[in-house]
Amino acid sequence: MKNIRTWFITGASKGFGLSLVRQLLEAGQNVAATSRNLDALKAAVGVTAPNFLPLEVDLSNEDNVGCAIHQTNVAFNGIDVVINNAGYGIGGSIEELSDRETRDCFEINVFGTLNVIRTVMPYMRAQMSGHIINISSIAGITATTGWAVYAATKFSVVGLSEVLAQDVAEFGVKVTVVAPGAFRTNFLNAESINIAQHRIGEYSAVHGAQDLMLQKDGRQDGDPEKAAAAIIELAHLENPPLYLLLGDDAYHRAMTKLDSLKSEYLLNEELSKAMAYHG
Repeated sequence: MKNIRTWFITGASKGFGLSLVRQLLEAGQNVAATSRNLDALKAAVGVTAPNFLPLEVDLSNEDNVGCAIHQTNVAFNGIDVVINNAGYGIGGSIEELSDRETRDCFEINVFGTLNVIRTVMPYMRAQMSGHIINISSIAGITATTGWAVYAATKFSVVGLSEVLAQDVAEFGVKVTVVAPGAFRTNFLNAESINIAQHRIGEYSAVHGAQDLMLQKDGRQDGDPEKAAAAIIELAHLENPPLYLLLGDDAYHRAMTKLDSLKSEYLLNEELSKAMAYHG
């Protein structure tokens, strides 16, 4: 790895976040890592070093996030790469999921990401450089039965990343949105996923799809260590991509979605174009 950079990573006590932290520390990089539980984060990483700053952060609290960003800047004199990794899954039809369950998911997956971006941008604007990497999901590009609210949060991350990239380009700040497929992390266990507490029996297709996915826990094809290495690699590119698909399944699902979108758009081309005033 080339020069030493400072990385700020959310959701770092497990999954992609933990793999990222371990690989970066091994490479001698400066790493600020956040989790809701500081002791769990320290235990998971298992390292005490001057280049490691573990932080207990409530991502839904903007002041809390701002304090963590400030601490990182003071400790390492700048922030080069932000990886918005924290998030969790939520399964159920829209009717089954309560307003509270739905809002809690948006709070972390979307508003937590926005809080980090909002509070780190003043530092990146001042230094006229930086790279923001937002971890979405292939579900944020093409969704499947039973995961409407989760898909909504991840589609939001894709959308905000696209526009953010345009908004911050003049400051030399790069943006990448990562869309992973199925990886062998703990994403499908009870700590990382919430299934609607109120189940409506008529939604048989929804429940069948959920059960099928949950049965794959521990048998996913994707290797999280390879995913972390790929994310680190793209952060060192001079011109990083706006999109990064991770996993063979994610790639094929995205390509299928492209074909489907084109077919749907062309299906009503004449009607779509017939909206202008005449005369």
